[in-house]
Amino acid sequence: MNFTIHDLHAQLVNKEISAVELTKKVIVHRDSVEKDVHAYLSLSDAKALEKAAEVDAKIAAGEEISDLAGIPGAIKDNICISGETCTAASRMLEHWVAPYDATVIEKLKQQDFISIGKTNMDEFAMGSSTENSAFGPTRNPWNLDYVPGGSSGGSAAAVAATEAVWALGSDTGGSIRQPASFNGIVGLKPTYGLVSRYGLLAFASSLDQIGGLTKDVTDAAILLNAIAGYDAKDSTSIPQDKKDYKKALVNNVKGMKIGVPREFFGEGIKPETKEAVKKALAFYEKEGAELVDVSIPHINSGVSVYYIIAPAEASSNLARYDGVGFGYRAEGKDIIDMYIKTRSTGFGEEVKRRIMLGNYVLSAGYYDAYYLKALKVRTLLKQEFDEVYKSCDVIAAPSASGTSFKFGAFSDPLSLYMEDICTVPVNLIGAPSISIPVGFHEGMPLGMQLIGKPLGEETIIQAAYTFEQSHPEFTQIAPKGEIKA
Repeated sequence: MNFTIHDLHAQLVNKEISAVELTKKVIVHRDSVEKDVHAYLSLSDAKALEKAAEVDAKIAAGEEISDLAGIPGAIKDNICISGETCTAASRMLEHWVAPYDATVIEKLKQQDFISIGKTNMDEFAMGSSTENSAFGPTRNPWNLDYVPGGSSGGSAAAVAATEAVWALGSDTGGSIRQPASFNGIVGLKPTYGLVSRYGLLAFASSLDQIGGLTKDVTDAAILLNAIAGYDAKDSTSIPQDKKDYKKALVNNVKGMKIGVPREFFGEGIKPETKEAVKKALAFYEKEGAELVDVSIPHINSGVSVYYIIAPAEASSNLARYDGVGFGYRAEGKDIIDMYIKTRSTGFGEEVKRRIMLGNYVLSAGYYDAYYLKALKVRTLLKQEFDEVYKSCDVIAAPSASGTSFKFGAFSDPLSLYMEDICTVPVNLIGAPSISIPVGFHEGMPLGMQLIGKPLGEETIIQAAYTFEQSHPEFTQIAPKGEIKA
């Protein structure tokens, strides 16, 4: 059985399988591998089976169902679902129950979606390996000694291990695309403002974006159809007409201009990654696309800019977790002592590190030297991308410097921060990007990202779909992901 949204939808409509049977099958498989993978923080099996029965009733009555109806998915645990815990993988919110639905959840409920649980992540989405979860790390289904990436590592591992057919994640500096690359699946980070952030626990508000993790590009288009759209509750949401991204599933890149920035292939990118991406580019050229050599000099400043702007915004957003309004509270001899103890024990080391860094760059005497300068470089980076887009339709780059790495491979935070070199520029400019599998090295997947113009999701989906259709060998099932038919 091919566990993709589009294949399972056809089987449901043709009554080859019921939604209840499908959901039970995924749950049984999840339970058999979850002890090894640890993709989930909480489960919602009873609600999932109840919704599956409702979908089966609609099919029996001859009603038309949505593409997502009755197909089990999973939600990253920083997205609010009313009545369910939303922990952001932090002790600070360990027992907090969301009182409302995020806008993406409201939209998915209209599609009769099924969620079988909330997935693990780096605490408050701060990390690139899911090692920073307060509730223990998630493991890569391809090799349990390796990380699944982050911060959406639980969502990516759940899809790769077929513990869910699809999942939602969030991407602040690559947190959908990098774990997609590490797990050999597809990860789509939409244009900033295309998908509402209402109900997403904030990390860095000018960078955060909800997106999907799926088995293939067709599923990515289906999931984007379900969650995209204007939302008055999000002041950064873009007013837009409804689009059907499935129309972009066209196997043709003839005449498409693909920009290849030399900065994405320099120091720090592993030889096997360069080789896999260059082979993919050779395929596009053979299929009639034009490769355009371009330069975006400030890409090399992307990590530095990101790790000034993101912590600055995080220090502001996380100020609300003070032990007063909601969440964890430590006992103290007075209110100041309570604040200190609550934030010292409620937050993990990486979160505290970024809060301190953010407060530092925003402080008097350093605001102009660091934060204001970072904003100016961010503007320069956006201008450079805009200039490149005048000569090409899409930009190709590695999704990560290499394959996944072993737990504890990075002894200092700065080395791990540098792993974000391929992904953070896209968040800084607000563009869409999709990561697709393009090869393997020593048994672990490698990914390539295709970066589009703002609101250019159709173009990157078309380019990704064309490659995927000719390279089915890269959409393999992880060793922990095979479900017996």
